[in-house]
Amino acid sequence: MRLLGVPPVSAVVVVLVLVLSIVLALRYREPTDSVKMATLGGVHESQEEASALNSAEVDGLARFAVDEHNKKENAVLEFARVVKAQEQVVAGTLHHLTLEAIDAGKKKIYVAKVWVKPWMNFKELQEFKHADAGDSSSPFTTSDLGGKKGGHGPGWQAVPPLDPQVQDAANHAVKTIQQRSNSLLPYELQEVIHAKAEVIEDFAKFDLLLNLKRGNKEEKFKVEVHKNNEGGFHLNQMEPHES
Repeated sequence: MRLLGVPPVSAVVVVLVLVLSIVLALRYREPTDSVKMATLGGVHESQEEASALNSAEVDGLARFAVDEHNKKENAVLEFARVVKAQEQVVAGTLHHLTLEAIDAGKKKIYVAKVWVKPWMNFKELQEFKHADAGDSSSPFTTSDLGGKKGGHGPGWQAVPPLDPQVQDAANHAVKTIQQRSNSLLPYELQEVIHAKAEVIEDFAKFDLLLNLKRGNKEEKFKVEVHKNNEGGFHLNQMEPHES
């Protein structure tokens, strides 16, 4: 016997299940085809990029990109490290990665795009290619610049902005600029616009034009960074650069 006007327990359960299903469907519904890969947000630096470059997540995505490329192209690239990490909000997150990999014993720079939708446990390699055509696909060395210890190279030569040594020199410059400034806002490296290098006896010099961001303001700096034979960097010169 049930009380008048009180629905049976089974009916209440059914209603609750239907309501919960509708809420979950609205929250996790799959985007329509028209927006699946549409840009919902511009490309921007990964959250706290300095630490992101060393994070397990970014490292894992880069390794995944190399592994997928190897499977598709029957290649044998060996992942080395992440040079730069950016994110773009799409239907999920599109990770733009610049990474260093070893091909037949030589270090080369590649760019990859990995599409991730965490709620679906979905991860897919969208693109994998050399960072640029020509010489920017491989880092330069002292011998590439025609120099050797105790001697002189042929003078300043253009080098790839995405080269790991250039990026290391640029990051050192940014860190030193931050230390010398009185700003409470941190400087962030947006881009190495152009780069030149020269070998002088047992050290290399880097002449770089950097695009930095501080808060909502972008600033350009022209810097000269020296790298000694032990691999240490020193910011020798810096000055604001007007466009």
